[in-house]
Amino acid sequence: MQTDVVNYRFILTMVVANHGDGSKVLSEAKKIGIPGGTIFFGKGTVHNHLLEMLGIDEEKKEIVILASEAAYEDELHERLNNKFNMHKPGKGIMVSLPINKLLYTHNCVEEDSNRDLETGGKKEMEYQAIFIIVDRGLGHEVVDVATEAGAKGATIINARGSGIHEKEMFFSINIEPEKEIVMIIIKKELTDAIINAVKEKMKIDEPGRGIIFVMDVSKASGLRD
Repeated sequence: MQTDVVNYRFILTMVVANHGDGSKVLSEAKKIGIPGGTIFFGKGTVHNHLLEMLGIDEEKKEIVILASEAAYEDELHERLNNKFNMHKPGKGIMVSLPINKLLYTHNCVEEDSNRDLETGGKKEMEYQAIFIIVDRGLGHEVVDVATEAGAKGATIINARGSGIHEKEMFFSINIEPEKEIVMIIIKKELTDAIINAVKEKMKIDEPGRGIIFVMDVSKASGLRD
């Protein structure tokens, strides 16, 4: 069977939406031609002393992951911004990350980007996304350490399978059901400070303690300094 290969740069767009909005995000993405995505469930961190005293300092979140051609990037951000008012506090966050290789199911085709991965086709990138995978229950400790190092907040993604012997896949990494993924969107100049703080306090360099990886953000919506 013949396969049509297109030479586009690809992006991975991650949308942190309020609980119940994940399917709506997918619906809006499909309207502009993005065929589908995956929804993870997570929780956002709220740094408010009164809410912490009341025990409600967490917000239920849905994390929508969409892989698409980069040609959709601007239209997707504009559409979701308008639909979900992401310019307003608490309405959501959206970031796009350059992909240098995309593997999809139609004949298992593997395509490379023609753009420089370091720049993602742009001269400068202001933000980066830090992903920290740790044992379940340690996500909040990671957030506390990152906050002390300059992070403004984070999203904790629960990586669970339906059974104890099952695994989930995240960026092609096998994630055991007892893991948590902490996602932090940060200005590029603060990345090293946060990574070093988490490595030191969480002892990430020791075997089995965790994984950290960083990706450039080519476009961001809903972020506040």
